[in-house]
Amino acid sequence: MKPITNLLIMAGGASSRMKRSLEDAQLSEATKIIARSVHKSLIPLGKSQKPLLYYLVQNAVEAGYTDIYLITSPENEAFQDWVGTKKSHNTFAGAAVHFVIQNTPTGREKPLGTADAVQQAMEQYPDLQTEYLSICNGDNFYSVKALRLLHQTRDTPHALISYARSGLHFDNERIAKFAVMDIDTQDFLKNIIEKPDPELVEKYRDENGEIRVSMNVFSFKGDLLYPYLKNCQIHPERNEKELPEAVRSMTLAKDHPIRCFPLKEHLPDLTSADDIFSFSTLE
Repeated sequence: MKPITNLLIMAGGASSRMKRSLEDAQLSEATKIIARSVHKSLIPLGKSQKPLLYYLVQNAVEAGYTDIYLITSPENEAFQDWVGTKKSHNTFAGAAVHFVIQNTPTGREKPLGTADAVQQAMEQYPDLQTEYLSICNGDNFYSVKALRLLHQTRDTPHALISYARSGLHFDNERIAKFAVMDIDTQDFLKNIIEKPDPELVEKYRDENGEIRVSMNVFSFKGDLLYPYLKNCQIHPERNEKELPEAVRSMTLAKDHPIRCFPLKEHLPDLTSADDIFSFSTLE
């Protein structure tokens, strides 16, 4: 396989937790007004007051990606203000950016989830069904190193980053919510355990004593991934088709092994208003 040049960024959520946290945050009123009106990946950050999306795409370009597929809701005017107004081939932060609109199925009030978002991207841009692609969240600031691990050539069609939980600088309550990975001794994924029982987490420590967690950054061969997206079951509680569940189904089927690249570093994100301060030094 050649190095992967396609990166899908999921930025279609409602940013509900961010907006709920703004009321008591020690932020300027101007920042609060913007944060209430746009997706959190567009909140101005750092000294240059550019959005997280800009810095993330910039890292992706440095890692080797050339084409960014930006998944948004239909109401994406704020994204167009930053990225461009064309359906595809907008130039932004050094990349060609293509919009994917995640449409909500008839009869639903909310989109159908992250697995559906990626499925719609592959249907709107059919070439993705035959090419390799990487996928990440739009509200995490993935490093060049992490993105490059999934860009490079490898000996398996699928891969992901398995983050060492001890390297994440979050409070215990937030860390406890991250999905834990069960990985074999050859660094292949055996299972993803969502919201694991704290008493059972210890059994998943690897040979280095680390507990590995998923931060939703993956890489796949499109034609092998697509059926698992299409057939992904709707989560009984969250009422959505979730990408980690599609990955879990692929793993349990044992047809397509998923390589886990271990990485120990912090992964900044924008979950709540307080997280905005952690990006204050960005240039």
